[in-house]
Amino acid sequence: MQGYIYLFISILFEVIGSAFLKLSEGFTKLTPSLLLVLFYLLSFVLFVVALKTVSLSVGYSIWAGLGTAGAALVGVFLFNETLSGLNIFGLIIIVSGVIIMNATKTSEDSEQAPST
Repeated sequence: MQGYIYLFISILFEVIGSAFLKLSEGFTKLTPSLLLVLFYLLSFVLFVVALKTVSLSVGYSIWAGLGTAGAALVGVFLFNETLSGLNIFGLIIIVSGVIIMNATKTSEDSEQAPST
C-alpha cells in the first residue's frame, strides 16, 4: 500500500511539473524552468521508490495514464485549453485502461517485486 502512496504523490509531482513545462515557455523563464526540473526530479525519485513494491507494468500504466489525464485537466482548468469530444473519449479510454491494469493485478504482484 505504501508503494501506491509514493506512486500517487509521484503522479501529482509529474502533473505539477507539466504545468511548469507550459509556464517555462520553452525554458525561456528561469523560475518555472527550475521548478519543472525540481518537480520532475521529485516525480521520478518517488516513482523509483514506488517500484520497490509495485510491479512495473501496473505502476507505469497508472503513472503514465493518470499523469496524462492530470495534465489534460491542468490544461483545461489553468490554461483555458479545450478538449474535444474525441479528446475526452481518449482520456476515458486511458483511465479505463489504468483501472483494468490495476484490477487484474494479483496479490502475487507485491510478492514478485524485489524487496530491498
